[in-house]
Amino acid sequence: MSQARIIDGKAAAARLRDRLRERSERFKGRHGRPPGLRVIIVGDHPASRAYVRTKERMAEQAGIDGDLVELPEATSEVSLLREIEALNVAPEVDGILVQLPLPGGIDPVRVIEAISPAKDVDGFHPTNVGRLFSGRGRVYDDLLVPCTPLGCLILLQETLGEAGLRGLEAVVVGRSNIVGKPMVALLLGADCTVTIGHSRSRDLPALCRRAEVLVAAVGRPEMVRGDWLRSGATVIDVGINRVQEEDGKGRLVGDVAFAEAREVAGAVTPVPGGVGPMTVACLLRNTLIAAEARAGTA
Repeated sequence: MSQARIIDGKAAAARLRDRLRERSERFKGRHGRPPGLRVIIVGDHPASRAYVRTKERMAEQAGIDGDLVELPEATSEVSLLREIEALNVAPEVDGILVQLPLPGGIDPVRVIEAISPAKDVDGFHPTNVGRLFSGRGRVYDDLLVPCTPLGCLILLQETLGEAGLRGLEAVVVGRSNIVGKPMVALLLGADCTVTIGHSRSRDLPALCRRAEVLVAAVGRPEMVRGDWLRSGATVIDVGINRVQEEDGKGRLVGDVAFAEAREVAGAVTPVPGGVGPMTVACLLRNTLIAAEARAGTA
């Protein structure tokens, strides 16, 4: 059996950014300004800071004004909520994202719920979650959908074709509000038959072997082994985990044992270079969707 096809998330994200740039330029021509994104970061978390710098750079490539709002570690919850409220009413701001994790003493639920649903480009506000789960999950053009699961869906559609997902048996491993649960809604909207596996599932390997489409989002390095996979399955690995080698150097791995998966699967995303770039591209997509909706244009 030949090795699995590698699903190139970097290339897919670049194609999406190119499409977004065309729309951003049309938006700027109509409204005299580019779509505006503000990313709030509290404190000096190195990984978060590197990630938001990537978002800034990608926003520029997509023709979006992506500014960083930096707040000190000692920022109180009240001060952060005031900053969000100011951005909620700022006419030049279309999208607001608060980078997680937040320092202790700040309730992330209160912070997420303080963001205007119309500017919630993470797609985490209860209003936007409700829209996704209320039967509108089949139409994404005007929805602010959580970025990582939307990126996963786009990769699946590009790999299998939109019609190719219909009727497939899909398994999502992980039940987080950020990835697992919205991923289920999106796959149901694509007419898959969906099962969600988690830490309390009985015989998780057997559950995974049923999957024609497997999405792994558990945050455990290489937990999903090759013998957990159905032959020819399409595997989307959301995990990004840093592990230490014997020589002391670190490397990034996913939630799927990649080398083993390549011997069994039909297609698989790498880590890095798979889902990660699509997450940022979908954030920019949400910003443009929000800008067009606020301006009453498409």
